[in-house]
Amino acid sequence: MDFKYDVIVIGAGHAGNEAACAAANMGSKTLLITMDMNKIGQMSCNPAVGGIAKGQIVREIDALGGQMGIVTDRSAIQFRMLNRSKGPAMWSPRSQSDRHQFIQEWIKIISNTPNLSIWQDTVRQLIIENAEVRGVITALGVEMRAKSVILTAGTFLSGLLHIGKSQLVGGRISEPASFGITDQLKSIGFATDRMKTGTPARIDGRTIDFSKMSEQVGENDFHKFSFLDSVSRNLKQMSCWITYTNENTHDELRKGLTDSPLYNGQIQSIGPRYCPSIETKIVTFADKLSHQLFLEPEGVDSQEYYINGFSSSLPLDVQIRAIHTVSGLENAHIFRPGYAIEYDFFDPTQLKHTLETKLIKNLFFAGQINGTTGYEEAGGQGLIAGINAHINCHGGEPFVLARNEAYIGVLIDDLVTKGVDEPYRMFTSRAEYRLILRQDDADIRLTPKAGHLGLADKNRLSLLDSKISIQHDLLHFVKNYSIKPTHINAFLASSGSSELKHGCKLHDLILRPQFGIKDLSDAVPALKAKLDTISDRKEEIIEATEVLLKYEGYIERERQIADKLLRLEHIPLRGRVDYANVLSLSTEARHKLLKIDPETIGHASRIPGISPSDVNVLLVLLGR
Repeated sequence: MDFKYDVIVIGAGHAGNEAACAAANMGSKTLLITMDMNKIGQMSCNPAVGGIAKGQIVREIDALGGQMGIVTDRSAIQFRMLNRSKGPAMWSPRSQSDRHQFIQEWIKIISNTPNLSIWQDTVRQLIIENAEVRGVITALGVEMRAKSVILTAGTFLSGLLHIGKSQLVGGRISEPASFGITDQLKSIGFATDRMKTGTPARIDGRTIDFSKMSEQVGENDFHKFSFLDSVSRNLKQMSCWITYTNENTHDELRKGLTDSPLYNGQIQSIGPRYCPSIETKIVTFADKLSHQLFLEPEGVDSQEYYINGFSSSLPLDVQIRAIHTVSGLENAHIFRPGYAIEYDFFDPTQLKHTLETKLIKNLFFAGQINGTTGYEEAGGQGLIAGINAHINCHGGEPFVLARNEAYIGVLIDDLVTKGVDEPYRMFTSRAEYRLILRQDDADIRLTPKAGHLGLADKNRLSLLDSKISIQHDLLHFVKNYSIKPTHINAFLASSGSSELKHGCKLHDLILRPQFGIKDLSDAVPALKAKLDTISDRKEEIIEATEVLLKYEGYIERERQIADKLLRLEHIPLRGRVDYANVLSLSTEARHKLLKIDPETIGHASRIPGISPSDVNVLLVLLGR
């Protein structure tokens, strides 16, 4: 067996899997190292993918030829489009997955990807020579050589679990932690710290009284994650259930706070502000009498339920007593308690936008190791790291997504520019160009790039070309088709919309908030006939076209703003200014610029502490 590779990926979680598949599909001889081949793509926390802004990332991963959208659709047991009451910039797909099927789908993909091998082991040390990574050494003492290495260790680096005062060493419950790499990288000069996350208890569904809860059913329309027409949801669709904590719940939780690792000094690391534990909720929101909980099924053939909103590291007895005060959970049995986990992460400002480290050539970091939280954020990083690791091996221009091109671009730019002071989670509010980063057009934005990289096959590119062609044809039709009052006024009156006094284009009616394209097709035979010519992905194309029509002016204005600001991204900065000796820069600016060493003026302008006047100084120094 030859232990020489182009790319080695450490860790088979959501980042590692995407990285390994991307590098292999681009042609690199790739090795994926995992502690357990039976837990590839394990959903460590809730069995769900997507959500607000996260769903956009998954659609972008799919548009770029990644795997998460495919795996999620094939393992989905409930699908919902969140934020439908808001504008299309906010629409975010979310799916519950069958936890075991999710793993099986990943195993199928990984096991059948050309150029991709798997090795079950633990990496203890990186081989670094002359500030360049050369491979890894495993716990079994195997030395493996590679041109690039991608570290996607998740929560496993020096992982420590907390359940009350009990502490267990591990990366996940009942799984070992990994040691050695953090100390090695610290000795080289990498800045590292500790973060904390957690998970709730798992409940036996046979002991839940669902009659006391509100049912939340899924949506069974055309929406899904993958743009491929061959991928669909085939599993039985299941409901989630809603219940609430109460004052008795909070009283039981308060009794245990003295034994809480979060409040007795046991945990010192940084926790997630946007996904707090239940004990943090009752302390932070002391005046709130109840908190919403979601009971989420773990799978079609499983009785396991996840209590979304009840993450905890309190002692087992406290967790049980508190759970039993919740309506519908009075007699609940738990499969395992909630716990908190602390783990090592590295300051992401030590990375380039390619996710290659600045200190060590050809070493890439992706996922929670960069201070992020969430499967989706990890998957997006892994894909970019895998692409660039391949490029570093075989040549080519670095692959970087700008903030106006993808949520993945926003994510990575935020990490390498601003760093993190808490586990980073993506939100639509973080994207200043969210109207042009919608979930419906991720393929139009990114699949051509995937084609250039070799990650989009002929079928995917053909589907994209077909969608664009049909959209353009439909747009042209509605903008040019004339409507006379005598033909439409009866329909308008019956719909409660004002009647026409003069003829107009069909486009003008579609702009009215009461109507969509499908609504008007019932009253305009020519439009219905036009829609009937669309045979494949009809609903998807109609919805995407309607968004373009209704928001055309806003979209164009946002594009113009993005293009204007993008000019700063084309002014190179790295290596051109001696910041330490530029006294016209503020002291904070000099410190930040020296630490981050931005690649461009645009990159520098987004660093916290860099003022507009500092940017102007840099422009003058560059002769602009």
